[in-house]
Amino acid sequence: MKALLKTLGPGLLFASMAIGTSHLVLSTKAGAQYGWVMVIPIVLANLLKYPFFEFGIRYTTVTEKSLIEGYTNLGKTYLWIYAFVTLISTFTILAALYVVTAGLFMNLFDVTSVGAGIVSLGLFVFIGLILIIGKYLFLENSLKVVITILFIALLVTTVMVLQKGPVPNAASYQRPEIFNEVGILFLIGLVGWMPTAVEASGWVSLWGMENLKTMKNKPSLKLALQEFNVGYILTAVLALFFMTIGWMTLYGTGTKLSGNAVVFADQLVNLFTTHIGSWAYFFIAVAAFATMFSTCMTAHDAISRVSLDVLQKLYPKKNIYNGKHTFALMVIAMAWINWIVISLFSANMGNLVALATFVSFVFAPLLGWMNLKTVTGKDVPKEHQPKIGLKVLTYCGMIFLSLFALYYCWMLLV
Repeated sequence: MKALLKTLGPGLLFASMAIGTSHLVLSTKAGAQYGWVMVIPIVLANLLKYPFFEFGIRYTTVTEKSLIEGYTNLGKTYLWIYAFVTLISTFTILAALYVVTAGLFMNLFDVTSVGAGIVSLGLFVFIGLILIIGKYLFLENSLKVVITILFIALLVTTVMVLQKGPVPNAASYQRPEIFNEVGILFLIGLVGWMPTAVEASGWVSLWGMENLKTMKNKPSLKLALQEFNVGYILTAVLALFFMTIGWMTLYGTGTKLSGNAVVFADQLVNLFTTHIGSWAYFFIAVAAFATMFSTCMTAHDAISRVSLDVLQKLYPKKNIYNGKHTFALMVIAMAWINWIVISLFSANMGNLVALATFVSFVFAPLLGWMNLKTVTGKDVPKEHQPKIGLKVLTYCGMIFLSLFALYYCWMLLV
């Protein structure tokens, strides 16, 4: 147990990054709109996508190389595919996360008059400084505190809503149709982003690399996977917490949750406190803000690292990407680029996120296959390669994601 606690890092960061929009927004909406039945897709998505993320830790722990380097060893084409997906994420996902976090901050501290753009800029500066000055070790240690607060706040909130019970008319409420166009599109979004997009497997790998640098003795593969599993299971459990909160507080009220970040934040906190009691405001507000703040911090760190690593692999002869301060410069560049995106395209943020969603869905099965090919290649000794059960689960996950991607493309075309 002591050794496991010392190894805590990549799995914890994965949990912090994944417990964001997919949990706070989509899981809550799933419970609010469709009730307990949403347990099934949430559990399925977490189960069937597990191997793709596990392979990032497995490959890095065994080879001490990043998954991106594994793609490079397969061929430049694979690296370019991952680079394309990363490029789309760079200009969309981070901006969207900061907008939602800004909305929650404005609601929590009652500063709605300031404007989401200014609050987002403040968050970019604050988080950027944390990442540049504190680097990986500070990120890891601070997230241990944030995740603890988040888990306790969510646990307390979930217990309270379960004790209070469902809203009075929930039993007679007619659940919306799941298998129509609206329901299927929501299901696709929920499954696609639960626990997060498949390209995040590369992020986990880079965190694994940083974690190895902080340790005197390299952990065994078994210990590294145990640490990741702790974070992954925590991610799945908290998704069910959010779904339960949405189910118990909003299902049966007919409330439409807004797509606007500030309005959504206000709805989320006020509806929960109305159902439970105003004294619960603190727990709910802290849980919501801690969720998105930790997601912004880890996603900003991850996208900066992965962008830098991709550029280093694509242009190995360019010394500009190998300097001492390149990570700090990349953190600043990501903040600057995404703040411009927020400033210029805030009205069309939904369209940008839709583009990122489309790319993630279409490329998810391919990235999953690339991860399997990398972890079963010559770099990884046979004894450290995934066993038959994990391989079967991987193929099931690829089929599962392929069907969703094909259906999503079909719905966009017809």
